[in-house]
Amino acid sequence: MTSLIQQSPGAVPADGANLSQILIATGSAGLLAALLIALGHGHRTGKITVLARLAERSEHSWLFRGLPGWSAFPLRLALLSQLVLLLGIYWDIALRITRGRGDGPLSNAAHYPILFGIFGLCAAGTLAMVLPVGEHPGRAALRITKCWEAPTSGLLLGLAGFFSLLGFPLDAVWQRLFGQDVTLWGPARLMVIGGASLALVAMALLEREGRFVRTGRAETMRALYVRRSLLCGALLVGLSLFQAEWDFGVPQFRMVFQPLLIAIAAGCALVAARLWVGRGGAMLAVALFVLTRGVLTILVDSALVGLSSAIPLYVVEALCVEIAAVALARRPLALGVFSGMLIGTIGYTSEYVWTAAAYRLPWSPDMLPEGVAMSLVGGVCGGLIGALLVRALRGELPPARVRNAVFAVAIAGIAAAVVNGLVGTSPDGVRATVAVDEATKQAEVRIEPVTMAQHPTWLTVTGWHGDALHVDRLTEVAPGVYRTNQPMPVAGPWKTILRLHTGRAILATPVYFPANAARNQPGVSAPAQFTRDALPEYQLLRREAAPSIPVWLWPAASSVVAALSLAYVLALGWGAQRIGRAISGPPCGEAGSTPAHLASDSR
Repeated sequence: MTSLIQQSPGAVPADGANLSQILIATGSAGLLAALLIALGHGHRTGKITVLARLAERSEHSWLFRGLPGWSAFPLRLALLSQLVLLLGIYWDIALRITRGRGDGPLSNAAHYPILFGIFGLCAAGTLAMVLPVGEHPGRAALRITKCWEAPTSGLLLGLAGFFSLLGFPLDAVWQRLFGQDVTLWGPARLMVIGGASLALVAMALLEREGRFVRTGRAETMRALYVRRSLLCGALLVGLSLFQAEWDFGVPQFRMVFQPLLIAIAAGCALVAARLWVGRGGAMLAVALFVLTRGVLTILVDSALVGLSSAIPLYVVEALCVEIAAVALARRPLALGVFSGMLIGTIGYTSEYVWTAAAYRLPWSPDMLPEGVAMSLVGGVCGGLIGALLVRALRGELPPARVRNAVFAVAIAGIAAAVVNGLVGTSPDGVRATVAVDEATKQAEVRIEPVTMAQHPTWLTVTGWHGDALHVDRLTEVAPGVYRTNQPMPVAGPWKTILRLHTGRAILATPVYFPANAARNQPGVSAPAQFTRDALPEYQLLRREAAPSIPVWLWPAASSVVAALSLAYVLALGWGAQRIGRAISGPPCGEAGSTPAHLASDSR
């Protein structure tokens, strides 16, 4: 890949990441690793006491009371890191849309909180592994050396941070190879998002693994309720990261992905919240989600970039889960299935209405029935995963054959839905004739053939990289003829296209592009009248790709990232099973006693 990267000339912003900055960011991660190794070795040999003091202070705080220091301190650090990371990710997305990525990972101010947040997750996982000294960290612990055992959840949290960290420099390389305007769903970028969002699973396991060791220690039910609500609300926030393209109004994949992603997040996080937290847990998770995303949106919109994003409603989905739990709370898998069905139907309807009121691109009737089918699959599969997670947290795992089959079906169902969403068509012979009013910069657009745009999912003029985002949904004035509602941005750094999504096709017609010196590409002007072919949109989004990139590189690299992501998800599933089996017996130090932790969890 290095030889391919070096074919692209100079450090021009459109050319992607500066390699020296990639090396600096990677070197910083190496320094962090060295510092953690030094601190961990000093702590375990007794030469450094700062980690022990920090762990003891966290152990006695109200929120983490009842947890050992090796669980309390990493959890506190991980939660703080997640907040910093979330701010950085949404800030970065807004900057990418309005101003572009910049010429390297250190040239974008939003990358610093992302790096700090990822470093914090790596550090939290590492500390959870090195902090237990003179204390057995539970029956699920992994033996590292003869005198060192580390909690499984600490390993998973460190893995989540490392997985996310690995995606950061890879994303910069990806941009350099394939251009600036690839989707927010770029495979390497999904590693950053996936590592951060699914780290919440490892954090929930860390809380449970620590509490099992200290069962019987004084703690308040209020602290336990708040702590678990925070983790479930954070899980909902993390899983909703995958919807960022639709939240900002620049989806580059089919619209049916959005109800699928909303249903997966709602099914997994809300079912887990109701089962783990108790009555009202799903509603509290949504309240925490709205509070967190609301604050982030205000910060990004008002203080940092000036670009707002919408958020899913989730309230109706939470009510569905709470109502279903009245009858099925003692049957978690059944609750997951039934809640998923309600989310896929009633929840879909509520989000349909909400998108019309809050989103730049609302859902449309042509999504039926595929949108409902995708939402049903997402809700049921997400609900099953959430139920399995809580059964592991309770130490009430079903038999191995059942849990493995349920987990496999849920993962396969989500994978099949994703593949269905990715399958698209590229109709030939579609073209757009655009007449631009020179005074107002508004336009009349004629689509041929007329039937292509009769019932579109979206038909917009979209512009980006002009220090703002322009999304104008066209108004039909005659069969096949449409008018803009706002002046089109056709000057300066703007990149403006006419977008058409109908059925499985996502087409785009170039309206205006500035010249690209880095790739030696001429600009695309917007004369008073022009007729241009509608192309598959990805061809325009990859127009800044480095020269001589082999055709096979994109699918090959995407397949590698998909394989790594699957391995990461399976590792989390393995860890949850290991911890669930370990805590299924009496608490540590109480052999033969009644599992008191199950009583409190079952409420």
